[in-house]
Amino acid sequence: MRASSELVAAARLARRPGEEGANTRAAALPERPGPLAASAQQGAQPARVKTRKSDWTWQLRHALSSADELHGALSLTPEELAGARRAEKAGLPIRVTPYYLSLCDNADPACPIRRQCVPLADESAEVPGDLVDPLGEVAHEVAPHLVQRYPDRALLLATDRCAVYCRFCTRSRMVGDGGGAVALERLAPAMAYLEAHPEVRDVIVSGGDPLAVSTDRVVRLIARLRQIQSVETIRLATRVPVTLPQRITAELVRALKPYHPLWVMTHFNHPKELTPAAERACKRLADHGFPVMNQTVLLRGINDDATTLATLFRGLVRWRVRPYYLLQMDPVRGTAHLRTPLATGVSLMEQLQGRLTGIALPKLIVDTPGGMGKVPIGPEYVVDRRPGRTVLRTHRGVEVEYVDPPAGSGG
Repeated sequence: MRASSELVAAARLARRPGEEGANTRAAALPERPGPLAASAQQGAQPARVKTRKSDWTWQLRHALSSADELHGALSLTPEELAGARRAEKAGLPIRVTPYYLSLCDNADPACPIRRQCVPLADESAEVPGDLVDPLGEVAHEVAPHLVQRYPDRALLLATDRCAVYCRFCTRSRMVGDGGGAVALERLAPAMAYLEAHPEVRDVIVSGGDPLAVSTDRVVRLIARLRQIQSVETIRLATRVPVTLPQRITAELVRALKPYHPLWVMTHFNHPKELTPAAERACKRLADHGFPVMNQTVLLRGINDDATTLATLFRGLVRWRVRPYYLLQMDPVRGTAHLRTPLATGVSLMEQLQGRLTGIALPKLIVDTPGGMGKVPIGPEYVVDRRPGRTVLRTHRGVEVEYVDPPAGSGG
């Protein structure tokens, strides 16, 4: 196992007062500091520490990836430690950047950030209805690494790695399996398919996280997609604005800007993720012409209340990030403890309707098992339908009759 002293020192540095995570209690850490911690104790230059922390490659190199590292940083509960030990051997691996770790409250096992990145023993539970591949992506693979479930769009899986392995991951079957970024040459069949199917106008580049690789790799992939005349829109499905905002560098946005329209689809799930670093990342994207759309995953015990969601959505709109979807969590194996009943999402949307401005109100979406596609759901506001008349219920609970124009009117 990689020496954990420097990793734990990174967690210490990430919790310095006035920075992200400073509102949480300092973690209980091993007694023997590594070289980085020792230099900090001896008065290392702040500029050097800041440079290390703000370097996204440093964050990835020092990501925690073992039960012992997590336990040293967060003092895991027995249930968490059992889950982490299991994750080392089977299922979705462990990976947490020092930045995202700094947002965790090590005194509170129910911390909404901790719940998203620390495994629990519940991940080993077998629940009826859970699926290894809930979206049927394997069955809908039309070329290696290319999935098509809709007539006009396709999903390109460019890597199996992420900055943080989220415990609710839909693709836990493949994420972190060691393959890493897919070489552009290996994507040739996928590119050939797209060239032969001009009906595919929208390509979602995902993984893994497509921005968890070098800028050169990202640019070469996007440039290749832009050579396909029928591809009008490219979307980058990435969580780095949340888990590794240091990745959104000036170099990255400058390199990608020539390939617009490029959309960024991300997952902010809780207001604790709305940090100054995340705000800088989203601002940089918006300022350089990247529309940023957010797809919040509804998670039990994390964000399944209207106040939390309203705070999150309002904060995102202030950053020019559009709350796009509130996603009912997919029934992926090992995640039942994080999934809410469908009625919870419907109730939350009813509470938020009229409480939030329209641009802050996402659609509640269920991605149906088996790859049959997304279905928007929500409260029923149509009370009664009769020829020419419809009775509607407003968010205030008032019933209002809407009268259609007479047949044949309007010339």
